[in-house]
Amino acid sequence: MQQVREELPDWRGGGVSVMERGHREDDFLRCAHEAEADLRALMEIPDDYHVLFLHGGAQLQFAAVPMNLAAGQSLTADYVNSGHWAALAMAEARRYLTVNECATVADAGAVAMPEEGAWRRGGDAGYLHYTPNETISGLEFHRVPDAGDATLVADMSSVILSRRFAVRRFGLIYAGAQKNIGPAGLAVVIVRRDLAARAAAAGAVPRVMNYAAQAAAGSMVNTPPVFAWYVAGLVLRWLRKNGGVAAMEKQNAEKSSVLYNCIDNSGGFYRNRVAAAWRSRMNIPFTLAAPQLEEAFLAAAAAAGLAGLRGHRAAGGLRASLYNAVPPAGVLQLTEFMNHFRQTRG
Repeated sequence: MQQVREELPDWRGGGVSVMERGHREDDFLRCAHEAEADLRALMEIPDDYHVLFLHGGAQLQFAAVPMNLAAGQSLTADYVNSGHWAALAMAEARRYLTVNECATVADAGAVAMPEEGAWRRGGDAGYLHYTPNETISGLEFHRVPDAGDATLVADMSSVILSRRFAVRRFGLIYAGAQKNIGPAGLAVVIVRRDLAARAAAAGAVPRVMNYAAQAAAGSMVNTPPVFAWYVAGLVLRWLRKNGGVAAMEKQNAEKSSVLYNCIDNSGGFYRNRVAAAWRSRMNIPFTLAAPQLEEAFLAAAAAAGLAGLRGHRAAGGLRASLYNAVPPAGVLQLTEFMNHFRQTRG
């Protein structure tokens, strides 16, 4: 953010902001290519995958994925309904193909997913879609599902770059940028070239949503989200300089462990309802044993310099999101505050 502030009025000595430069000028093209190269290096993306930087965030991809993968053909897809975002992706996909809800999140005392062997897989599914991390319920898949003969598709909006994934296991990965990459409004799509070619052959997908068309145009079928792409490039460069994804994965495991230990050792004052095997490292929702204390907790937290702790409007309660940019010292400060609040208000 400090670098953005310094460069905002005068980017690369040109006397104007990056937002005022033409997206096809050499300076911005170099910026775009550097961002792609850094992402490829960070995630070890093979050469036979396109990397796209697109408008619309992840929700536009809820439609773009089935439109591209089912282009010109009648297709069934398996969807894993792990929570709020997976359900939205599934509902959107139903507009374009036949959806088989092969597994559904359970909430019998603890939030959890059925074991993979119990999933009701469709024998003719073209792809299997899952959401590795649900930001609202705080449920995360710690193992990549086996898609069998189907193509594996993942909405990695809240876990991309937070831990290592073998890209080769996936046919398509997409992610809204606003968690671990950059400003909202940008989406990153990593798609195997042969899958992108389906839409090109069918010709029925709008050009701005057509993976093959965007790849051929360098993600510039229309004017791209220039500012968000530039900031994403800064973040990706920062990640490479600070140990890459492996370092983030280690740090995120440590951060989440500190907060879960605080919750679990609070004598029930704080509670997390996700089964231990499914707990998210990115988003940790919790409640107070006395719900009437929530507003007092939030007010005291704000006074202590701790913001963003109100739970999602769909779930209520409290939530701490521990994305890559949250330093370990911030989590320590939060747990110290939580312990003090429990001791004084419990």
